[in-house]
Amino acid sequence: MAAISPVVESVAAVLVDNGYYSEAAVARVEGQLSTRGAPVVYAATGRRKHGRSIEELEAHPEPPPPSPGSSAVEIMAHRLTAREGKALYGQRKQTVEPVFGIIKEAMKFRRFMLRGLYKTKLEWSLVTLSYNVKRLFHMQAALELA
Repeated sequence: MAAISPVVESVAAVLVDNGYYSEAAVARVEGQLSTRGAPVVYAATGRRKHGRSIEELEAHPEPPPPSPGSSAVEIMAHRLTAREGKALYGQRKQTVEPVFGIIKEAMKFRRFMLRGLYKTKLEWSLVTLSYNVKRLFHMQAALELA
């Protein structure tokens, strides 16, 4: 949250992976009241299997709200199974995840060749630079065709 540009006036929701979830972190982020307001955190609390059955693809009614004595993990799981949470968390598939997939599959970057924080940051900067240059090249080619 501290890295968000001051130009951004409000943050309504924060979408994070399972690796970033902790009860303390969620409480800290949701407790922040500033000019931006207090965002709601949607964090995965576990892994979901790939491939869904027909029953899972069919429309289901809203799940019942968690009981008053529910743990933080149960409350977070409910947020992600509610319609609003599913819609918000589904946006990650459109924004962040494809970039990592392209870097891993198309560019074949699966592990760092260098060791040490400085060197891995440098290597990652080169990977992301090459991804962006490749993307700009393809965008320019598409503009020329149009």
